[in-house]
Amino acid sequence: MTLSVGDAAPDFTLPDSNRQPFTLSEHRGSPVLVVFYPFAFSSICTGELCQLRDELGTYTGAGVQVVAVSTDPAPTLKAWREQQGFEFPLLSDFWPHGEVAKAYGAFFETAGMANRGTFLVDAEGRVAFAEVNGPGDARAQSGWKDAVAALAA
Repeated sequence: MTLSVGDAAPDFTLPDSNRQPFTLSEHRGSPVLVVFYPFAFSSICTGELCQLRDELGTYTGAGVQVVAVSTDPAPTLKAWREQQGFEFPLLSDFWPHGEVAKAYGAFFETAGMANRGTFLVDAEGRVAFAEVNGPGDARAQSGWKDAVAALAA
């Protein structure tokens, strides 16, 4: 079941591309944009995350921490982060495989990967925006930006 606006966002701790833990609840007090994607180095995921990289100031300027989550292992994420110059954490939901994506209703069980799920978690830990697209359906990021602007208003 996918999370809906107003739901409490499930807390999680995942390793980033440098194997350092990122815990969602440690960021209470400021919003966090959690972006699930299927796989590092794939074409649609690269396009989406490069757009996020290029427009990162839209989010950080509003006080939003951006994190991207896939079921890739940390070394793969590190190589991709370095190749693409991502300045936001890439988190590994590798083991237990996809557990965080499952908690958010953004796991594609048949293929063993995350769907394209986007969740804006507000400063109190509630979902302020939720969207889940299938693995081949690129997302329009305008909805995320509108949600961020609404939080800032």
